[in-house]
Amino acid sequence: MSVNDELSSLSGESLLAAVTDAMVSLHLHYHGRVPATAVTHLLGDDLLVCKLGGIYTDVEKTMIELQRTREVHDIRRTFQAATRHKFIEVVERLSGRTVVAFISNYHVGPDLAVELFLLERED
Repeated sequence: MSVNDELSSLSGESLLAAVTDAMVSLHLHYHGRVPATAVTHLLGDDLLVCKLGGIYTDVEKTMIELQRTREVHDIRRTFQAATRHKFIEVVERLSGRTVVAFISNYHVGPDLAVELFLLERED
C-alpha cells in the first residue's frame, strides 16, 4: 500500500492539529520537554510548516548564553539528520501523501524551530 492509498489520512484543520501534536510528541521524546508553543500551517496545497517556540533545553540555553549557539545548532542538525525518517513517516501517515522534501532549522532570539514538509502534489 502506498502512502497515497492510506485510508485514514487527514486533511484541513484535523491534519494541522495532528501534525502539531506529533511534532510536540517527537520533541518531548527526543529532547525531554515540550516546546512552549507549536502551530502548523499548510501553505498552498503542498507545504506543511510547523513552527515550534521555546524549544531549547536548559543545557542548550546555557550553551547559548556562553556564546556556543553554533555547537547547539550543529548537534541539533546532526540529530535531525539521523532521525528525519521519524518526522517524515508521521507526516506521511497523517496526510496520506508522500513527503518530497523535509527541511528543519533552528533560531535563537526568538527561540524557535521550523519543520518544513513539501508534500507530493495531489492529483
